[in-house]
Amino acid sequence: MAEAEEQETGSLEESTDESEEEESEEEPKLKYERLSNGVTEILQKDAASCMTVHDKSPVKINQVSLDESGEHMGVCAEDGKVQVFGLYSGEEFHETFDCPIKIIAVHPHFVRSSCKQFVTGGKKLLLFERSWMSRWKSSVLHEGEGNIRSVKWRGHLIAWANNMGVKIFDITSKQRITNVPRDDISLRPDMYPCSLCWKDNVTLIIGWGTSVKICSVKERHASEMRDLPSRYVEIVSQFETEFYISGLAPLCDQLVVLSYVKEVSEKTEREYCARPRLDIIQPLSETCEEISSDALTVRGFQENECRDYHLEYSEGESLFYIVSPRDVVVAKERDQDDHIDWLLEKKKYEEALMAAEISQKNIKRHKILDIGLAYINHLVARGEYDIAARKCQKILGKNAALWEYEVYKFKEIGQLKAISPYLPRGDPVLKPLIYEMILHEFLESDYEGFATLIREWPGDLYNNSVIVQAVRDHLKKDSQNRTLLKTLAELYTYDKNYGNALEIYLTLRHKDVFQLIHKHNLFSSIKDKIVLLMDFDSEKAVDMLLDNEDKISIKKVVEELEDRPELQHVYLHKLFKRDHHKGQRYHEKQISLYAEFDRPNLLPFLRDSIHCPLEKALEICQQRNFVEETVYLLSRMGNSRSALKMIMEELHDVDKAIEFAKEQDDAELWEDLILYSIDKPPFITGLLNNIGTHVDPILLIHRIKEGMEIPNLRDSLVKILQDYNLQILLREGCKKILVADSLSLLKKMHRTQMKGILVDEENICESCLSPILPSDAAKPFSMVVFHCRHMFHKECLPVPSMTSPAQFCNICSAKHRGPGSAILEMKK
Repeated sequence: MAEAEEQETGSLEESTDESEEEESEEEPKLKYERLSNGVTEILQKDAASCMTVHDKSPVKINQVSLDESGEHMGVCAEDGKVQVFGLYSGEEFHETFDCPIKIIAVHPHFVRSSCKQFVTGGKKLLLFERSWMSRWKSSVLHEGEGNIRSVKWRGHLIAWANNMGVKIFDITSKQRITNVPRDDISLRPDMYPCSLCWKDNVTLIIGWGTSVKICSVKERHASEMRDLPSRYVEIVSQFETEFYISGLAPLCDQLVVLSYVKEVSEKTEREYCARPRLDIIQPLSETCEEISSDALTVRGFQENECRDYHLEYSEGESLFYIVSPRDVVVAKERDQDDHIDWLLEKKKYEEALMAAEISQKNIKRHKILDIGLAYINHLVARGEYDIAARKCQKILGKNAALWEYEVYKFKEIGQLKAISPYLPRGDPVLKPLIYEMILHEFLESDYEGFATLIREWPGDLYNNSVIVQAVRDHLKKDSQNRTLLKTLAELYTYDKNYGNALEIYLTLRHKDVFQLIHKHNLFSSIKDKIVLLMDFDSEKAVDMLLDNEDKISIKKVVEELEDRPELQHVYLHKLFKRDHHKGQRYHEKQISLYAEFDRPNLLPFLRDSIHCPLEKALEICQQRNFVEETVYLLSRMGNSRSALKMIMEELHDVDKAIEFAKEQDDAELWEDLILYSIDKPPFITGLLNNIGTHVDPILLIHRIKEGMEIPNLRDSLVKILQDYNLQILLREGCKKILVADSLSLLKKMHRTQMKGILVDEENICESCLSPILPSDAAKPFSMVVFHCRHMFHKECLPVPSMTSPAQFCNICSAKHRGPGSAILEMKK
């Protein structure tokens, strides 16, 4: 529970009640300021209030109102004198009456000439109205129920409280519309007076003793009126409080309650007056919920009674005035600056920073940067260096000076590594010394972290030569450290010293070496390093060399790889795959290389290459006893019989021999194959199974010796017969297809030849080359058109002979009624 403590300077501060914990996590809703000090007169210009306070005999301004035009008014009543004046204008009214006046309330629009009305309380409730001759006319609204101690006027309704209860009067209809009786009649009304306040034009809040009632003024239905007032009052909420009520005020949909507190001393067991409380509560239908509660230390609270406290409020400004005989305290809602103050006090810096960012246009006493710097300092003090460093990005932004200041702070506490990932790298850019300082810190203790920063930071942030020298100094102690070597290569790259960088990458066999060569066009630097590149990654190296033949010639690569034939073969093999002709001068060399390092690809190479010397290849294959390659070369050189012999004698593979004979399609080869196989039953079986479609099987069967046992002879003979039947069927099928196609084509040709042929003046005689049609259409003419579309004058064709009466196109020379035979003869 927050309290207001009295300081030597007379200021008011919030403190913690002794009965509560030392620290409260709940943020207070209001803040307080003491306005009076001893006997003073307060004219608070930013608040709708004005009052005069004396040490023991307060004379209070009975009402403060705000006219619809915005005019603030103060009203004083003492003995028979009434004074009404504008707080911010020259409007003023003085009047002396014969009767004593204890309390007064003016019309809400008193400044208007038509609304010069006010009511006074004492033994009677009197209404004063100014007549047309500027005289005051009084009328009694109520009397006979004791002293009237509280009056509140809102709109057309006047509410007042006397010893019996609370009444409401409708000034328009001149009718009293309700009576709300007092609940606790045991309390003296002069010691525990009633507190009234209007929440709006139709909602009255009544506080008396410990009871609170919320009343709503409603219109009565016409059918229910009869002799009743046009309005009635309904109590919408009623609940009890813990302490005695000294004042009420609305706050949105909540209530501000000033309470008089009595407590029992633990030592003497006697009641004593405690500090008054200002509570914010949320009314419910039959109870209430406490939102906040503050105990206020006002001067002389030990001597005060419930009637000594008053709560006034300024509607629309959320200002609440707690008035006691010796003090005036103003309470106001806490603004965003106050909220941030409380968050900072509770060390909730992140929430304070967020609140300041959201409300940066509304805060007046705080700056986002100051809160952020305090947050960073708080995190550093707690040892949360990583979080503090991360927050620097957001808080310091583009302020280079602050960045440098914070870096030096982190250096003092030995936490440069923590801030390194978050340093700005573009906008802004700090002094090179800052980055170098952090790099040296990592270089002394963390090679991997150092390498990461070199990769991530642009090379222009720091003096590259200084860092290069520092790395070289460390390499003197640990010359084989791969991390330092790789980082040094990257630094050389930043410095455009590509030669040194390339040498380090090759030494380390680093994957980025090829990217470095391509990116910076370092082909002139690798001409003497081809072996190193091939040893590192032959596939990538060969692809790179072949893609850049214009920069490193094939001849240069082959020369560099002369002492490494296995690498030379890899290069030439890929070159041959790309283009069979580019490396033709090396095809002879490749024969030996394939034979030595890649025999499976030798035969494909011999088949695809047209530039390799066959004699040299045959010699190498015979020396190495490569039978398949030798067979291919012998057949390619025209020595098929030797090739077949090698298959039979060396490979003993009848299927391969038959396949070879089929490829060559040479009758002599088949004869040699039969002669070689005639005394070998397994070979005879193979021939019988495969020879049927190429050689007449009878030739083989007649040569088989009687009595020779041949494996699977029966199956082989059956297969021969089946193959023969299959051939017959295929021939018959082909014949049917041929006949059908011929007939179809013949019919198509006949239909085509039956069509007419257009002859016009553009056609010419193919013999005399003059127009086929005469210029004078009246003259008789004769012409011949052949199926080949050639046209002749009849007289230009040779005269048919007795032996060959048919005419043929001289151009096509068709015979036997071919396409060029005559189809049309025209005469006229």
